[in-house]
Amino acid sequence: MRLESNKQAWFKDWFNSPYYHLLYKNRDEQEAKNFIDRLLLVLKPTDDATVLDLACGKGRYSRYLAEKSLYVTGLDIAEESIRFAQQFENEHLTFFQHDMRLPYCINYFDYIFNFFTSFGYFETEKDHLKTVVNIGKGLRPDGKFVLDFFNSKKVIQNLKPEEVKTVDTVEFHITRLVDEQGYIVKNIQFEGQDQHFDFTERVRAFTLEDFQTLFGKAGMKIARTFGNYNLDEFDESASDRLILVGCKAGC
Repeated sequence: MRLESNKQAWFKDWFNSPYYHLLYKNRDEQEAKNFIDRLLLVLKPTDDATVLDLACGKGRYSRYLAEKSLYVTGLDIAEESIRFAQQFENEHLTFFQHDMRLPYCINYFDYIFNFFTSFGYFETEKDHLKTVVNIGKGLRPDGKFVLDFFNSKKVIQNLKPEEVKTVDTVEFHITRLVDEQGYIVKNIQFEGQDQHFDFTERVRAFTLEDFQTLFGKAGMKIARTFGNYNLDEFDESASDRLILVGCKAGC
């Protein structure tokens, strides 16, 4: 059962799969919440600020942001994830299924967050640029965006070509490489429910310079960079993350 024949749509199938959530279930939630707490101390949002959590998955961090009295909208392309998240909706929190390549709520949000390497999935620069343009359109004139990505140079330097990871009773066979188009490619094979599954993740290895060019084309600027979830300074050779904070060019 191969589900990655259409490269442009790999994320639709994989992100809707229960095995995606199984493979990544051990992510450090407390680290993520501490990161959000530190980020909010830097951004200093008002209690009534409007926030877009772009590529929100099942909404764990949207819910955490809403607990801070922010008005949060979570968007994700994965229909099953959004259906799950909608059970938690309240006056501070709503969820919608949406493709980030399409505009949503023009000049509406005080903050747009894209957390935990939820960017770089598309096949063309045009689609990545569309997404960044839509981030700009969604922000109010003085709004800010935060994009949290891996530090691609360090990831490539330390790329682990093969790995077997067992989660619960499922044994995931994982291979990794960097392809000729500059994408980090992770192939994931496993057996489940008497079927063989074969998924492939493809994430463009954007560098800081790439993001500066991309956001510049969209009429925005990167004002600050951080290199980890403690919000330490970004170091291209040593940092685990590349966290960008910016705004529209005239802000």
